[in-house]
Amino acid sequence: MDAEGTGGERETPARRRGQGELESQVLSVLGEATEPVTAAWVLQRLGGGLSYSTVITILTRLHAKQAVSRTGPKRPVLWQPVANEAGLAALRMRRLLDKQSDRDAVLSSFVSVLSADDEELLRSLLAESGAGGAAPGEPGAGGPGSGGSGSGRPGHGRSGAATDRPEG
Repeated sequence: MDAEGTGGERETPARRRGQGELESQVLSVLGEATEPVTAAWVLQRLGGGLSYSTVITILTRLHAKQAVSRTGPKRPVLWQPVANEAGLAALRMRRLLDKQSDRDAVLSSFVSVLSADDEELLRSLLAESGAGGAAPGEPGAGGPGSGGSGSGRPGHGRSGAATDRPEG
């Protein structure tokens, strides 16, 4: 195709959205609603030249991901968010993890690339949920003065990608 856009190829009228961008926009719009809403309501607030069928497709995908709920078979179908954007990202991460054969290696690698602040936040969230493994004050529990905290990155207190797990 030459510089003037001729040569038989069509020019793309708008940029291609990033993966999950429309889903995030739909969740954001749904989050503004004070009650369950129709797809037409979502479409009206999204604007941007989307078709009704595109909005239905996105809502259906979000429903399959358990990020939104819908009313039963009666019409009109009403939609409401179950997960916000952070919840949708967590669902995506979980689906990716579920596809891996070596979950331990994936989680270990994930922790090894977290910033020190993100790792500490993760440890704190795990401890709050009761799934944190080591109790406060035990090796591997993290926290100030425990001696078990480290980021898993070179230069950040631990070497290698392994987490603070007892051997054996």
